[in-house]
Amino acid sequence: MMLIAGVLFLLLGLASGLLLVLFPLGYAPVAPGVTTWVLFPVLTVLGYVFVVVAARSEAVPTISRVTGAVLIALAMFAAVGLFLIGNSIVSAERSMLPLWYVLGVGLVFGTTGLAIRRLGGGRS
Repeated sequence: MMLIAGVLFLLLGLASGLLLVLFPLGYAPVAPGVTTWVLFPVLTVLGYVFVVVAARSEAVPTISRVTGAVLIALAMFAAVGLFLIGNSIVSAERSMLPLWYVLGVGLVFGTTGLAIRRLGGGRS
């Protein structure tokens, strides 16, 4: 049950981040509210913790790397969006603040996830 809840929370957190990236670029079907801003980091971390607690210890590095890679990918999409808007390649009719937010959160949590090697902290 904890694994299912963790995967669901993790997916909802990452979907919130994706919505925050797509909105300023004009590709989101709905405008993200304050809840989306809060859910992105909270559900991503909570979901990751639930999945790691429910997983076998040898799966933790893989889970960490995959989660970290997805967060880095979100940060890269946000950076590309900032580049496109900043250089007037794409016109921004909306605030770029969600892109900066996803870039910061994605880089911090993504690099942390990629840096985790083993549960015990040993070298892999």
